[in-house]
Amino acid sequence: MYLNLIQLAESFGVSEKTVEDWIRHEGLPHVTDRGRLVFDRARVVTWAAGRGLTARAGFLAPENAAFTTGFALAPMLRAGGIWRGVAGTEVADVLGRVLGSLPGLSEPVRALLAQRLRLPAGITWAPVGGGFGLPHFSARVTLGREAGIIALLVLREPLPLAEPPPDGVPVTRLFFFVPPSPRAHLETLGRLSRALATGSLRDRVTGGAPDEEILAAVVAADAPRPASMNREGVE
Repeated sequence: MYLNLIQLAESFGVSEKTVEDWIRHEGLPHVTDRGRLVFDRARVVTWAAGRGLTARAGFLAPENAAFTTGFALAPMLRAGGIWRGVAGTEVADVLGRVLGSLPGLSEPVRALLAQRLRLPAGITWAPVGGGFGLPHFSARVTLGREAGIIALLVLREPLPLAEPPPDGVPVTRLFFFVPPSPRAHLETLGRLSRALATGSLRDRVTGGAPDEEILAAVVAADAPRPASMNREGVE
């Protein structure tokens, strides 16, 4: 489950400014999607538990599996691939090649995505800290259940961004994703963000682990959490 700024403020019974202060001064986990703040429920619950905060509304109630889309990240990454040693000037070309690997698309749809890729505001780069970004199309796309894709790009030099990363660490690793549907968009964004924050994925990517080890970390991120974690967000 993924919350916007208003929902999160209502959950804790505080103002939106207070939530923004938590981001700046308390490290409240978040991602930026098309200029708006988005919060992954599981990460917020863990963050709040460490500070003795209790939600006062229903947005942070236990997640209902019926609202998840049921897709797995690992097959999407296998389809998009892991690209190492990518120069900054090659990023757009590599993303175009990734789009060429999307299964089951008609040529007009593939051409439309390639056109969006080249637009000045076509991609939201979504830096999430630690040198990682989660770029995705700024406009939602609907491709079909089997058409989602993720690609990992390991860059030779930092990616120039209009806005600096939240922690000031230059972005050199990108998980570019195209979800199968608008409904899956925020779920993909949140699950990748959570995998980088709570599992072994970040360490394996930054440590230059082989492709299969990185894919294994994504498989682990896909695995169901223990019931105690589903209930409270922590063991």
